[in-house]
Amino acid sequence: MKVCSCTIASIIVISTASISSSLILHAAQAPAAAQQAHVGAIDTSHMQLEAEPEHQKPDLPSWAYIPVLPPGTGLRRVPDNGAILHAVGSDKGFTKTQIRNGYGPPDWFPDSHPRAPKSVTEGRRGQYQACGLCHLITGYGRPENMSINGLPVGYILEQIDDFKHDRRHSSVPNMGLITMIPVAKNITPEEAKEAAEYFASVKPSKYIRVVETDTVPKTRPNARMLVPDEAGGTEPIGNRVIEVPEDVEQIEMRNWQVGFVAYVPKGSLKKGENIVKTGDKGRILSCVPCHGPNLKGLGNIPPIAGRSPAQMARQIYDFKTGARHGLNAPLMQVPVSNLTDTDIVNIVAYLASLDQ
Repeated sequence: MKVCSCTIASIIVISTASISSSLILHAAQAPAAAQQAHVGAIDTSHMQLEAEPEHQKPDLPSWAYIPVLPPGTGLRRVPDNGAILHAVGSDKGFTKTQIRNGYGPPDWFPDSHPRAPKSVTEGRRGQYQACGLCHLITGYGRPENMSINGLPVGYILEQIDDFKHDRRHSSVPNMGLITMIPVAKNITPEEAKEAAEYFASVKPSKYIRVVETDTVPKTRPNARMLVPDEAGGTEPIGNRVIEVPEDVEQIEMRNWQVGFVAYVPKGSLKKGENIVKTGDKGRILSCVPCHGPNLKGLGNIPPIAGRSPAQMARQIYDFKTGARHGLNAPLMQVPVSNLTDTDIVNIVAYLASLDQ
């Protein structure tokens, strides 16, 4: 559970084709006060929000780690003019302020999912924001956090416990996990169980369209998400996965019925399938023994099919660096230890192409 997009409606006034490693380092050096502001009125001064220095790797691929730029580098929030906004297909209406509300995010389609508990729809003011703000009411999530719908209850509770006891962080400092840690440290066991059972009950959804290509639209960062650059243009994809909304405006409104397109290098799907299913003919460990023949999980091992490539890549890197070192982390640290950047691109491209 990754990353909160509390500033998702922000607009970055700069335009850039891609985010460089130096940009991530710049964001990593943002002061603690800026981190605390990101989680609103919740006091985080007593919490360990970042990974230990030896686990921090600010030069990891920027397509997977999209930072929030520090103050003074072009961020500004579009003011709320009071207009009522409508998501496509919904008869509900919310203002920008209501859409950004950490203690009552919008539920555009309340009849499309099981009844959600207060931990998901409201949170607890001053203690933790609603789970549905970042992960969306359905748990479908977005590239900058995690899709948690359909995950095993035990796995979700295990992750909350790892966040709570400082066993799970991000390899790149000042990433969105700093908003998940206060949730884990303040949510009660009863609330956590209710939320986990709810998200586990939300049925899978195909929300990522994968396109193999040599060139991609130029993009710019918008909070912790890439969006197409308004100036247009294309560039070589290189050794990256570029994941952007199908409709930026609808995604900013937290409409979970609108998905994403993931541009991946040509040939990456076949290569990724080979690694995932056979370990590249034994070069490395395959994913199937633990995550199941259809990659939809086994017992308390989570499903990985059909998830966001940026999300999946971050988890692989965080296991590699040791930033994730919970009870079951060793099960992943060994298989990912020998993966190259190209391997990771191929793996997550293939996983994203599957149905959840």
